[in-house]
Amino acid sequence: MNPKTIAINRKAHHDYHLQGSWEAGLVLTGTEIKSIRSAKVNIRDAYAQAQGGEMWLHQAHIAPYEKGNIYNHAPLRPRKLLLHKAEIRAMTQKAAEKGLTLVPKRLYVKNGYAKVELALAKGKKAYDHREDIAKRDARRSLERELASRR
Repeated sequence: MNPKTIAINRKAHHDYHLQGSWEAGLVLTGTEIKSIRSAKVNIRDAYAQAQGGEMWLHQAHIAPYEKGNIYNHAPLRPRKLLLHKAEIRAMTQKAAEKGLTLVPKRLYVKNGYAKVELALAKGKKAYDHREDIAKRDARRSLERELASRR
């Protein structure tokens, strides 16, 4: 079964140089998975952080379930990520030695389970943004020129 993408972090590609990526499961409550399935999620400002040998997803906004009751969840609560200890160790070592951070690239549902794809990210500087824009403009003008010659 193909995974159904719920949310994509487009800002991650714009603000960071992305390197390696990992797939992690999420520990959720009943109302959270219902909100995720109805695509009421924002992972733009989210990041992952290791605490006490466990990996946690912070600042991921999952809207309260509209048909929920008093047991509805808090939208910005930290959520535990399901990873192997070796994966957590490797991620934290790489992030610590190179000054990187872990950001979610996308959130999706695979075989009925919510998953998040995490990437090691290094922040871009202002000149990196200008360089990307210049490359994109050059590529577009070249494509326009080639199209006009056909």
